[in-house]
Amino acid sequence: MTSQYSVRADYDARTIVVYQAYAPAVADAALRAGRFTAPFSFRRMTWIKPSFNWLMHRSNWARKPGQTRILAVRITHEGWTEALGAAALTTGDPAVLADAPVHVQWDPERSPRGAALNHYSIQIGIGRTLIRTYAEEWVTEITDITPRARRIGELVRAGRTAQAERLLPPERILPVPAAVGARLGIGT
Repeated sequence: MTSQYSVRADYDARTIVVYQAYAPAVADAALRAGRFTAPFSFRRMTWIKPSFNWLMHRSNWARKPGQTRILAVRITHEGWTEALGAAALTTGDPAVLADAPVHVQWDPERSPRGAALNHYSIQIGIGRTLIRTYAEEWVTEITDITPRARRIGELVRAGRTAQAERLLPPERILPVPAAVGARLGIGT
């Protein structure tokens, strides 16, 4: 039986895809440079999400102000593992969380129509002490998937959910090191 707290992601042998929603200025600069650069903020936490549906719920299918551009960001498995290794749960000890360079939050996963599902999606907040490492070392590729996200959203709004689901990025259970998983509540 699969745990309610499993990381579901699109990944290959070397990288994992995480999603982020930005304003056009941030997305355009990142796409031009092939990496995150100003006006991306290196002074505040950035949240990465391996669940496409959860980000679509959060950004209202790329229609929420400030979140109208959807980026698929490939990061190395090493970076992902480093982030999880440095993380503290947002629901844990506040003193531990205050000192943690990475925050982990679990929220109900979403269906394409936005309904809460019976398992959870992980959100990773990368803090100021690791954000340059994320942007300059972990990120291997940034792709604008806004048109795809909007097309799927249009299909969902039109009631064509089965057709929309065929366009979703693939996601499957991503194994994590046992010690990290136990600390963050991640099952398999």
